[in-house]
Amino acid sequence: MEGGRIHSMKCDRCENAAAYTRRYSGESLCGECFSISIVRKTAKTISRHNMIRRGDDVAVAVSGGKDSLSLLHVLHQLSGRGGYSVRAVTVDEGIPGYRDEALDIARGYCRSLDIECSMTSYEELYGTTLEEALGRTEGGSCSVCGVLRRRAIDHLALGADVVATAHNMDDHIQTFLINLMSGDTAKIGRNASPRRIKPFRQIYESEIVFYAFVNGIPFQTEPCPHADEGMRTDIRRFLNEMEERRSGIKNGMYRSIERISECVPDAKTLAPCGRCGEPATGGVCSVCRTLDALNVAKMHI
Repeated sequence: MEGGRIHSMKCDRCENAAAYTRRYSGESLCGECFSISIVRKTAKTISRHNMIRRGDDVAVAVSGGKDSLSLLHVLHQLSGRGGYSVRAVTVDEGIPGYRDEALDIARGYCRSLDIECSMTSYEELYGTTLEEALGRTEGGSCSVCGVLRRRAIDHLALGADVVATAHNMDDHIQTFLINLMSGDTAKIGRNASPRRIKPFRQIYESEIVFYAFVNGIPFQTEPCPHADEGMRTDIRRFLNEMEERRSGIKNGMYRSIERISECVPDAKTLAPCGRCGEPATGGVCSVCRTLDALNVAKMHI
């Protein structure tokens, strides 16, 4: 399948009928060979960046969407020969009419893989839901949610050696462009915490969708009601249009971003937050500043 079109040609790696064509490489693959290619590419990314070591406890941030459940599926497959364990951590932000379905899907899929799944909520940790919080601030929904979500995931992942998030190549490029347009060059060069890994960082978002489809992975299809409120949506549309017109442009941008990131020094140093003790780039961390803006007295952590 490519853009919804069914192919009559054979797979380039076996004798089965092709089901997917990678326009940027011209390679046509059946569902099984396509799935194998995604698993292998993920394994190479993990190995190249030394993301996971034998014996590690890997906490996978699972939202109930296609990316996170596909990552859980892939890491579950790789964990046996990789010699590490996998568990899921899931956060309920408190978005009425949206989050309940995703949480049910996450719970059910983890049960099907016999994977431990721990959950928490913004209300439990911060004493407020996202919807309530957005009524107290003029800040963007994604920026508020992102800050609180990262801390919630870290709380659930206490004791884990690494936290795996399902950010794909599209996410990686979008984040770089957001930081570039916002003038935040320090984030361009800053290495993420060694505890946070992104095994899908070299895989197109569209390929993850097909991986989930081929492997029968259930996921929430309804988008977050706040998804179109930030700059990321505009950048996503632009990049998808460019990729449609010039296949492979995302791959080229990813390689360029990797080279640029290696050359830009980290202009900020981390020190313990004066209130909660978590790493911060100033006297007070972004979570505590966000809670101040929301007029939330304290974290329940």
